[in-house]
Amino acid sequence: MDIRPIRTDSDHKEALREIERLWGAEPGTPEGDKLDVLATLVEAYENNRWPSEGMTPLEILWSAIKDDGRTQAELAEVLGARSRASEILNGKRAISLEAARKISAAWKIPIQLLVARSNVTAA
Repeated sequence: MDIRPIRTDSDHKEALREIERLWGAEPGTPEGDKLDVLATLVEAYENNRWPSEGMTPLEILWSAIKDDGRTQAELAEVLGARSRASEILNGKRAISLEAARKISAAWKIPIQLLVARSNVTAA
């Protein structure tokens, strides 16, 4: 079994590809064991990379902007509209499932962190 720590987003992406390949492996087999170990490593990396305990999807998005050096303009590019990015970042619009998919794919943020709880402020 060639398993090593996940230290970068590239390592993370590679581990996810391997998990996808191994998905459905029989428990107790070498493939099943490798799947279990990789899933544990991915979970640990994601919890460290994108700590979400107590954070709303909006806070996670702002954290990604701040910590990864991203900008509102880049978010607008991902979403296809400046107004949509502005509304989301100002808490006036929830992150839709479609928007979460786009952000997740472009910025490598696990989608479940972007759709976990409502992030719309009361008007």
